[in-house]
Order: sequence, then C-alpha cells, then structure tokens
Amino acid sequence: MYAIVEISGKQFKMSESSKVYLPLQTAAPDSELTFDRVLLVSSDKSVKVGKPTVKGAKVEAKVVKHVKGDKVVVFHKKRRKRYKVLRGHRQWYTQVEVQSVNAG
Repeated sequence: MYAIVEISGKQFKMSESSKVYLPLQTAAPDSELTFDRVLLVSSDKSVKVGKPTVKGAKVEAKVVKHVKGDKVVVFHKKRRKRYKVLRGHRQWYTQVEVQSVNAG
C-alpha cells in the first residue's frame, strides 16, 4: 500500500516503513507528524483518487533527523571583464520514516 502526499507544494510517494527526505519541517527529531493532504491511495485491490484529496486518508510519520543535502555550485562569470564568483549552497531536509498509511 502506498500514498501520494502533498507537502510544501511538492508531491511525495510514501509507503509503510520507507524513509523519505522532505523539505525542512519544524518538528523536532523523534516527534510524530501527520499528513492529511493525501492525493491518492493505492492498495493491492483498489486505487482511490481524491478530488483534490482523499477524505479521511492520512499518513503518519516519525521524524528521524534533519540533514543537509548535496552541495550545489553556483558559478557566475563575465568574459573579458575579470569577473568570477563561485558560491555553494546546501539545502536543509527532514528525514522521516513512514509509520502507517490509512486509506480512510
């Protein structure tokens, strides 16, 4: 069984006991999160598609830790002008472990 969930304007596929990296959440590590903007729920027998969300469906997850992503290099250059700028950026993510997917 899996669900497609909308979090921070992005869609994530979540199934039980899977670990997912989400945009940074305000919850502390080892706390519980509940996501109720479930767009689709699929089981072995049927598929429920929401209009826009599936009523009564929710996904419960536990925050594992907050981590930084890979470095993205930002390089600006203007030729023949002696202008070069090299910057890096690392985005924060929250790693969660899905506890249960309820179809509602």
